[in-house]
Amino acid sequence: MAGRLLLIVALCGVVTATGAAQPGMAGAASPATTAAVRGRVDVRSPIADPEPRPGVADLGTDPIYRGRDRRAAVVYFESAPRAAFEGTGTVRATLSQADETFVPHVLAVRAGTIVDFPNNDIVYHNVFSLSRTRRFDLGRYAKGQSKSVRFDEPGIIRVFCDIHSHMNAFILVFAHRFFAVTDDQGRYRIDEVPPGTYTLVVWYEGAVRETRSVTVPEAGGAVDVDFTVR
Repeated sequence: MAGRLLLIVALCGVVTATGAAQPGMAGAASPATTAAVRGRVDVRSPIADPEPRPGVADLGTDPIYRGRDRRAAVVYFESAPRAAFEGTGTVRATLSQADETFVPHVLAVRAGTIVDFPNNDIVYHNVFSLSRTRRFDLGRYAKGQSKSVRFDEPGIIRVFCDIHSHMNAFILVFAHRFFAVTDDQGRYRIDEVPPGTYTLVVWYEGAVRETRSVTVPEAGGAVDVDFTVR
């Protein structure tokens, strides 16, 4: 299983390196023949908070941020059609710091995305990562300030705060666009999928939890695939 996990993590980049359609997969397809792959990821594994956190009133921030997406999973295609690698230009995403929490806890982006790290707390933060995919250290900065990092290589980046040891987050960088983060109900949806057979992967809290083959028909429409994470 360890070897399988390392392979899946690497495959976030393998599809970029090859850029080739896999057997049974189509290239570019018209919207009329594409489909949506959708469903729900039911996370049943317990979530442990590493240590107590200060009260919201002490930080002057909104309690809505407290642990609101700790059950977020990422659903993605292990490999994708050639058309998935077409560039869309530089885009931006945000990973905030609020109530001494990274929001969202899981962020999924395409390679080339610039991620902003604004500080919304009244305390200083120091955002950093030692991940081989993208190492960085933004240094200490105060409320109202923001720093940015560009993520060009596919892979998984673990993010921490050098001042607050309980703060952590994940950034998943993909070579293609066929991925989705589940919402607060565990639902996901991947649109405009060309006909073909794909391997659908569920990632949760640092590990690949399940893979499953899914076939998208020529007729388009929607394909429903549900998962349970224990």
